[in-house]
Amino acid sequence: MEAKNILIWCAIGILAGWLASFIVGGGGLLRYLVTGLIGAFAGGLLVNLSGINVNLGNEYVNQIVVAAIGAIIVVLIARFLA
Repeated sequence: MEAKNILIWCAIGILAGWLASFIVGGGGLLRYLVTGLIGAFAGGLLVNLSGINVNLGNEYVNQIVVAAIGAIIVVLIARFLA
């Protein structure tokens, strides 16, 4: 695992977490990162299971959108359970 890949994952996680918090509320850089990374896993799993093809023209944009959708779902589930 290269350091560049880890930094890209973190950047995607922060952007996805920020998008999710913008839509459903919340804040903080660490919360953005954690929510985005968990959301990336959940969103990727949901997209693969459902067979949806996300193609917005750029691989990184696709990953950010999928991670943000997953992060929104994770935040809503966490709020429902709390």
